[in-house]
Amino acid sequence: MNVAPPKDFSMTIARLGQAAGVGVETVRYYQRRGLLGVPPRAGAVRRYGSEDVRRLLFIRRAQAAGFTLEEIGELLALDRTGDRARVRELAGDRIAALDTRIAELERARTALERLRATCAAGSKGPCPILEAFDGA
Repeated sequence: MNVAPPKDFSMTIARLGQAAGVGVETVRYYQRRGLLGVPPRAGAVRRYGSEDVRRLLFIRRAQAAGFTLEEIGELLALDRTGDRARVRELAGDRIAALDTRIAELERARTALERLRATCAAGSKGPCPILEAFDGA
């Protein structure tokens, strides 16, 4: 989901979360993990700006690409260094992990299709799908 930062850059935590399509607890979680800063209080509340929105959106997009929060932390740190080789390495690792997961899902799909066909072919006894999940 593409969410544009609001025009007002004096946001509360709720408005920050809304700008990035996440809840307040998610923002706080990222803060506890060190991915997002905690600004000083401005009166009774903390105020967030456009850089906080950008960073929060970066975290969400990197998560959508499959990066772990640890990897996202490293990517955020690399953003300041310009170490493109390390960024490419992390992306390559993520692609390899996705390829592995895709292969696992394809094997699971093939096995389930086989079980479904076996279930459809028989009319007596327990369903092979349920037996497979039961571990019998």
